Amino acid sequence: MATATLVTSNETQNHKVVSQEEWVATRKELLRKEKEFTRQRDELSRQRRELPWVKVEKNYVFDGPKGKTTLADLFEARSQLVIYHFMFGPGWEQGCPSCSFVADHFNSIIVHLNARDVSMAAVSRAPLEELQPFQKRMGWSFKWVSSFGNDFNRDFHVSFTKDEMAKGKVYYNYGMMEFPSEEAPGVSVFYKDPAGNIFHTYSTYTRGLDILLGAYNYLDMTPKGRDEEGLAHGMAWVRHHDRYAPAMESAASCCSGESHS
Repeated sequence: MATATLVTSNETQNHKVVSQEEWVATRKELLRKEKEFTRQRDELSRQRRELPWVKVEKNYVFDGPKGKTTLADLFEARSQLVIYHFMFGPGWEQGCPSCSFVADHFNSIIVHLNARDVSMAAVSRAPLEELQPFQKRMGWSFKWVSSFGNDFNRDFHVSFTKDEMAKGKVYYNYGMMEFPSEEAPGVSVFYKDPAGNIFHTYSTYTRGLDILLGAYNYLDMTPKGRDEEGLAHGMAWVRHHDRYAPAMESAASCCSGESHS
């Protein structure tokens, strides 16, 4: 098993040291840029809310802990639903470490989402009996259902056939691209009107998921940042939270195509 080593960022070597007064002046200039970025992000969020919707015509039925569950059921008593497309394919022994990194943020926020008329669930293509032992191992309580046997993953472009993979590129993130796994991550958002009609309002993939990672946001504030230079790919350091060790022993990565091993 390969060993991943911590990267030492060049940005911390011989870093400039100044007086408190000069630091404050430089910090204020960066603050100006941070505020501008915040305003730009607010504007993007406004435009996101103004996107047109697509009515969901299919009656998707999932396997859940309490039996068959429709997409409408996942809303519970709320009008908005966030689905995390969790990379866990049929026959995999465990979920993608990077998706697990994202999912480690779910349990504590769902009560707050519920208070704002939002329900949340994870969906994976693996059968429920394969998802549940891993969910128990990770200590997660969020709702997690299986789309095994329906078209949900295919329709939202987060699962690919062997034939598609063999062609070298798949349709993902709104274009043709290379991807190393038959499962991909993403988030899709839905709205249900008072009549029960369901609409797809938004989906995002790849770096669009960064904003979900609170841990990354903290790392971005530190001197070394994410410290991922020199790794095979950006999240190669990520492990399931019960698999970190002082030696940083390697675990499977979703981006290596080995997350099922």
